[in-house]
Amino acid sequence: MKKALLTYILLSTIGLHAMAQNAIETLRFDSNSEKELWMTGQANPYFLFRAVQAESAPSDQKWNDLVAELDQKFHKKGTHISLLRQLFQKSHQHLFKTYEQHATFNDMLGIGLYDCVSASAALALLLDRYDFDYKVVETDYHVFIVVYHENKDIILESTLPVGGMITAPPEVASYLEGYKADDSMRPKSFNQRLGAPKVDLSDNTIFRKVNLAQLAGLQYYNDAISHFNEQSFEKASSQLSKALKLYNSGRIEGLKVLADEQATLVARSNQ
Repeated sequence: MKKALLTYILLSTIGLHAMAQNAIETLRFDSNSEKELWMTGQANPYFLFRAVQAESAPSDQKWNDLVAELDQKFHKKGTHISLLRQLFQKSHQHLFKTYEQHATFNDMLGIGLYDCVSASAALALLLDRYDFDYKVVETDYHVFIVVYHENKDIILESTLPVGGMITAPPEVASYLEGYKADDSMRPKSFNQRLGAPKVDLSDNTIFRKVNLAQLAGLQYYNDAISHFNEQSFEKASSQLSKALKLYNSGRIEGLKVLADEQATLVARSNQ
């Protein structure tokens, strides 16, 4: 009986892997390096973030240096509030140099450009590494992190080098209230990318937890928006197909429909 069960589990695992492989084969990758990073990213989300614009991907040196420094601090105190502060501060020192909307994870590793998606991805990967209890929150235009530590919530606002780690309960509550979704509001335009903290705090329609793979999907979504706004609709559609594989989101699907419609119109006009 045990042998039969083990055989069933093994065959099921092989079958699921084959299904995942077939799903990946339907995607159009810009380069072999992007495909390789995507494949590796199925086990380690770090490589999913490296896959966007993979043809210009920098080395891992900055990331490795940051991890090595934080590892030493983790071995001394473990998952401690002081490590959380160091994680936030050292990420800004090593990686987050200049804010730029739609900066990818590779831009961040290469030249220090970052936005809320790429920076939150870096912070989340580190929080995972050091066993912090956290969640990544997606809103209409912004992404941020909530860490649950010592029975209270702590905000990590990646776009604020100074004051971006919010620990005082009243300030945390005020921050979260500002992003609370209003169910009476209509969803925003599909081609408005995530990137910056919201200035108008009155019209949120999205407030949801996303995992690392879904966050990588939002990075592909941001990249697709750039191509869509440049009227490169086929390229936008390709990026959105990859985004949907990672995150079956209404706004990603909505933009995919628009991109396909526009691509068809352009093709017809060129006939």
